[in-house]
Amino acid sequence: MGNKRGPDFIIAGAPRAGTTWLYHLLARHPQIVMNQPVKPEPKFFLIDELYKLGLEYYGPTWFPQAEAHRLWGEKSTNYLESPEVASRIYHCLPKVKLIFILREPGARAFSNYLWSRMNGLENKDFATALALEEKRGQQLPADLKYSRPYDYLSRGLYAELLRPYFALFPKTQILCLKYEDILTNPQNLTERLHKFLGVQVRPQDCQGLGVINPSEKDDVSLPPEVRKMLAAYYAEPNRQLAELLGDDFEVWHDQ
Repeated sequence: MGNKRGPDFIIAGAPRAGTTWLYHLLARHPQIVMNQPVKPEPKFFLIDELYKLGLEYYGPTWFPQAEAHRLWGEKSTNYLESPEVASRIYHCLPKVKLIFILREPGARAFSNYLWSRMNGLENKDFATALALEEKRGQQLPADLKYSRPYDYLSRGLYAELLRPYFALFPKTQILCLKYEDILTNPQNLTERLHKFLGVQVRPQDCQGLGVINPSEKDDVSLPPEVRKMLAAYYAEPNRQLAELLGDDFEVWHDQ
């Protein structure tokens, strides 16, 4: 392996939208090796102290046994949320392929909330948590800097988050998938993903994966009035996303 080799592709977001499912799907492919371990994520391009070590630190740390002829894939979900990360990746790896998987933003926000509850980080009802998001984000302790457990609404502003990547990378190097396709048409999603990466298409790889890293074990349901509020909140951001991604991505309508 080269001393300064980085990943060939990156699963870069969004949180609570199926990135771990994609990781395990691609780890099944014989032409691909994914970063080890899956947790904690590398966050190489996000954490200043790691990035300063350079790509010569990258391979031996997350791909110590990887053969040079296989594709290297990294999953670091928070990359979507940082324009600086987009610049760093482009500076180091201008030919890298980027994979984003997006979820209807209201459902994503609620899943994020349930994850925070499940991990003992949230004790408010969902509507109150949404109202407090900005304030709590400003008061976030250092140990929650990357998990950002209260960023429910802002993480669904996908067009805003994706623009720095589209400004730097050709569209041919970016693939945006939908979480909902994991549930309704996983084989088609798998085929698209393998074709994008240029590996043998193996639609059967998705079989038996099931639900990975769930948060929806909670018995709390989304109140209709909150669902309506979320639909209104994301109407314009979703319109902007449709404009950014074009006909290849069908955005969500009112849920």
